[in-house]
Amino acid sequence: MKQLYGILENIGSTLVMGARAIRYINTLPRQFPRFVEQCYLIGYTTMPIVTILCFFIGSVLALETGYSMSETFGAKQFIGTLVGLTMVRELAPVMVAILVTGRVGSAITAELASMKVYQEVDALVTMNIPPERMLVMPRMAAVAVMMPVLTIIGDLCGWYGGALVCKYTAAISVEPEAYFAALKRYMQMSDVWHGLAKAEVFGSAVVLVCCSIGLNTRGGPREIGSAVTKAVVVSLILILVLDYFVTKILI
Repeated sequence: MKQLYGILENIGSTLVMGARAIRYINTLPRQFPRFVEQCYLIGYTTMPIVTILCFFIGSVLALETGYSMSETFGAKQFIGTLVGLTMVRELAPVMVAILVTGRVGSAITAELASMKVYQEVDALVTMNIPPERMLVMPRMAAVAVMMPVLTIIGDLCGWYGGALVCKYTAAISVEPEAYFAALKRYMQMSDVWHGLAKAEVFGSAVVLVCCSIGLNTRGGPREIGSAVTKAVVVSLILILVLDYFVTKILI
């Protein structure tokens, strides 16, 4: 029961911290340089690995489905549909969120945990500067802006990776025109919004968890590493749990 109470207390404190950060959204114009810096760290520095990973995920997905469908007459023409919908609705949002957790979430936790351990956060409170306004809100705003951008880039890279595999793999031999025609025929704009909504939920959850764990770190330098490990593990589990519930709501 003590562990359950601890989990519920952590969830409650994280939600309260998020609500307090949202209250300071009107201060964002005054913190615009900090917001731009976080957009750069969350979006631009994560873009190369998102591009590479999603490209090869789309390639492998097309390769596996292509070999499976090669023996069925006419089924190869639907590879574009399968790759397109799978990337848009599921793989791109989840993989982008996982990469943001490893690339950005860990850095956020380490930075805030260091500030907490070395009493920089206490100094902000002493100067009547809420940590939620200065440390949490710009990161939440930045991830809300950059997650859809990264997800769309991941979608496009996955589609083109699948198209190249379909064209240059002899056992599949589906031309890009047929591939994208099938993708366009069966994909709707609601599928794209489905994936973008998932990305927003995942990104916000990751930033909230990492900020909460970082700001609640106690002890010395050794606890900073423990906080980073805890934040990454909790974020990854939360992404998969939220994936199920968000999918069930959106279907």
